[in-house]
Amino acid sequence: MDPLLLGALVGASTILILFSGISVGIGLLVVSGLFILIFDGAPSLALMPEIFFGKLDSFALLSIPMFIIMGASISSTRAGADLYEALERWLTRVPGGLVISNLGACAMFAAMSGSSPATCAAIGKMGIPEMLKRGYPEGIAAGSIAAGGTLGILIPPSVTMIVYGIATETSIGRLFLAGVIPGLMLVTLFMAWSIYATWRSGNQALMVKTVYSWREKFEILPRVLPFILIIVGVLYSMYGGVATPSETAAVGALLCLVIAMVIYRLTSPKDLWVVFRDSTKESVMILFIIAAAGVFSYMLSSLFITQSIAEWIGTLDINRWYLMIIINIFLLIAGFFLPPVAVILMASPILLPIIVNAGFDPIWFAVVLTINMEIGLISPPVGLNLYVINGIAPQIPLKSVLLGSLPFVGCMVVAILLLCLMPSLATWLPNTLMGSSL
Repeated sequence: MDPLLLGALVGASTILILFSGISVGIGLLVVSGLFILIFDGAPSLALMPEIFFGKLDSFALLSIPMFIIMGASISSTRAGADLYEALERWLTRVPGGLVISNLGACAMFAAMSGSSPATCAAIGKMGIPEMLKRGYPEGIAAGSIAAGGTLGILIPPSVTMIVYGIATETSIGRLFLAGVIPGLMLVTLFMAWSIYATWRSGNQALMVKTVYSWREKFEILPRVLPFILIIVGVLYSMYGGVATPSETAAVGALLCLVIAMVIYRLTSPKDLWVVFRDSTKESVMILFIIAAAGVFSYMLSSLFITQSIAEWIGTLDINRWYLMIIINIFLLIAGFFLPPVAVILMASPILLPIIVNAGFDPIWFAVVLTINMEIGLISPPVGLNLYVINGIAPQIPLKSVLLGSLPFVGCMVVAILLLCLMPSLATWLPNTLMGSSL
């Protein structure tokens, strides 16, 4: 059978199986085993366990459960509320400062947790009720937190960046650095829209500056500064040559646990059990998908599907930016239905040779891909962040959450366009600090 036709058959089968409700990892194994059995024969199935476990034989993978523990220990405390309150007190002189504080808190919490749902839940639990109490429109209150939560997969440390690095054999340190400036750019775009939307709502009371004394501003800082120091320490350890990402993640997880126990009195065995239980569940899920995607990639390669698609696209006489538009549309659609980790692991083996042959930087592409995945987090039908917000603020209809998040989707599209016009937004920092990758 023609490899391109076979690839279309694999794609259709994968979509049908995943839409059946089966878990992503098991679905990938089922598709892989079925096509290996039909086209390579039963003896080739013996390779599947070896490939599955071989994909997990990577020291870099240790950073995933460590960063997840780091985020879980923070999420289980009042750190999010304290961070939100601290920023609210310090940014009170900014017009519409409350929504700005929420977005700033989302950005900083994302840097500590690396998880979008955790960021939404931690900041939204306190931020949304407070914004509604002060008269902010439901759409702005819910949409800003839903969008701010997506920063968890872009601002380092990011689990999705780790997964992309492992899937494409790209430097995780470079990927983390590549997400810094685009992450700050997105925060700025979100804040600019929030200020405009607040002003446009016509409620002038929202633009009034609340006054806090210097004592009130400084008394909250001791609870927040340790976590900020951990962020700085983690980044310095990685980029100062002190430790590898995996070693840094382990130290960061330990320090976050210690701070959670000392400052927030997270000493109950029951509470600690919840942290480790939830971290283990999420880690196993991600690692299982990584291993299953390794088998899926092997199947695509052994049947010459990946190579044939890359060769076919290489023969197309189209501008490389038209090609990038097509890839972005594909990523957007995939992100609407699948979690970011699954999309990255399934798409990377096919897309990486294509974008490299077209002359695009794989580090830059990682940022573009991640922002596409962020859009998927606040877009139906899956839109995980939308349901998280609806769960912590059930008084806001899901329709209002969705409509409130749409302008922030526009901000993300603008960010992708800016990255296409100025790729150095993603590549300058890693190239400056770690040298050119070429």
